Amino acid sequence: MDGKLFVVPTPVGNLKDMTLRGIEVLREAHVIYCEDTRHSMVLLSHYDIKKPLLSLHKFNEMSRVEEIQRRLEAGEKVAYISDAGTPGISDPIIDVVRSLPAERVSVLPGATAFVPALVASGLSTEHFFFYGFLPQKGGERKEVLKSLSKERATLLFYESPHRIKDTLKDMWEIWGNRTIAICRELSKLHEEILRLDLKQALEIQEFRGEMVLVVEGALEEEREDFRPVVDLLLAEGLRSKSIVKVLQSMTAFAAVGRNQVYEYILNQQKEREDL
Repeated sequence: MDGKLFVVPTPVGNLKDMTLRGIEVLREAHVIYCEDTRHSMVLLSHYDIKKPLLSLHKFNEMSRVEEIQRRLEAGEKVAYISDAGTPGISDPIIDVVRSLPAERVSVLPGATAFVPALVASGLSTEHFFFYGFLPQKGGERKEVLKSLSKERATLLFYESPHRIKDTLKDMWEIWGNRTIAICRELSKLHEEILRLDLKQALEIQEFRGEMVLVVEGALEEEREDFRPVVDLLLAEGLRSKSIVKVLQSMTAFAAVGRNQVYEYILNQQKEREDL
């Protein structure tokens, strides 16, 4: 008899958010793999689930593939849980899932942090783009943000407290001001949803807890309209910094990044020199 791998979402905060089916699957499993045994033991103890618990994280995932395949061939019911949320979303298990036939895998619906953050943000939910964790290195992070400059869907990122200030600063410099929501400690005791803009967020002195950062998408029509205004200001003799300040003070161009304006001004100046 063929076994099956069950991918089981776990609460992102409040342990009561565990689904009834998820509890049932964990109780029936022959073995449970998890991202961190110490962390998962808290959840399993809460629901009085006593099963063999083995680690499966990003550093040993490939070495676990054959082991899990053998268990399934032996007819075992195998479960996997990550530290929080739906496994595979910025978490391990994708390599294992990819190695198995579709009929050997069952993914349960359940908790994931970015969905409640998106709804709570008050921003558009019609179209959204989930990126996950941005690169840690500043140069790589900026390149990703530049590539998303014209994305009109609502953008979602996972972020940590020690990196959030650098991320907000990069977004401000590349995209200009945008409406955002910072959703921290979701479903926990100190849950907090901050609706503000990038400029206001840069004034916050301290961030605590893991968070989801929700950012409004680009307004394409606004990005196309700033050029004629810059041309007029250049004709008036204003310097680059003054032009950027004027645009940032105008609500209609709040979504235009300062670097984009500087680049356009530089190109215009070069064209005039070539004439």
